[in-house]
Amino acid sequence: MPTDAMPATAPTPTEIRLRRQSRVLEVSFDDGRRFELPLEFLRVHSPSAEVKGHGPGQEVLVVGKQDVGITRIEPIGQYAVRLVFDDGHDSGLYSWKYLHELGRDRERLWARYLERLREAGRAAPPGGTPPRG
Repeated sequence: MPTDAMPATAPTPTEIRLRRQSRVLEVSFDDGRRFELPLEFLRVHSPSAEVKGHGPGQEVLVVGKQDVGITRIEPIGQYAVRLVFDDGHDSGLYSWKYLHELGRDRERLWARYLERLREAGRAAPPGGTPPRG
C-alpha cells in the first residue's frame, strides 16, 4: 500500500491544538502523523457548501484570509470539529478524514489555490505559501 493511501478507517486525532499567535492548527493522529495547518489554508479549504458549492465546478475562490483567526473549536460527535473563524464563517464541519487529507495533501492543495488566484487575476498571499507553524 502506498504511504499516502488512506486506510479503510480514517485516522483519529489524538490531539488538536490551536496556536493563535502563529495562526496554526496542529493536529496529531493515531497513525503517528502530525500536521500543522495554517488557519488561512483551513479557511480557504472549508468543507462548507459556501466554499465548495453544491457540485463540481461550483467552488468559490475565497480571498483575503491571511489574517483570519479561529475563535472556537466545537467537537461534533466522534467524527469532526466545527471551526468558528473570526470572520464569521462557521458552517464547515472538518471530519477527521478531511483534516488528515488536508494535512497529507497540503502542498498540492495550496499550489492549486495559488494557481486559481492567478487565473482570477488576484494577488497571491505574501510569500506565496501558507506560513509554517
